[in-house]
Amino acid sequence: MRILLYLAIISLGAYIGFKELVPKKISGKVSSIQYVCLLFLLFVMGVKIGTNKEILRLFPKLGFTALIISIFSIIFSILGVKVISKYMNISKEEKRA
Repeated sequence: MRILLYLAIISLGAYIGFKELVPKKISGKVSSIQYVCLLFLLFVMGVKIGTNKEILRLFPKLGFTALIISIFSIIFSILGVKVISKYMNISKEEKRA
């Protein structure tokens, strides 16, 4: 059920961005705001992992599995973007914008 909340929030943000309802002063700083929020999210996740003794005990085993999953996620994400971008006919000029 939470996934619906996440999708609704993303959709609302996309709608607001598409309709250009965000003031220019804020829209110029979206990248910085996004970066700070990402750092905060990573910090909170680290705190949660650090307080869970079971995860810390299993960390060596989980770490290897996470490494394998991360590598495959990165590889297939890159491949997916390359395949999709070929079908979307994105020119080099549009990529720079």
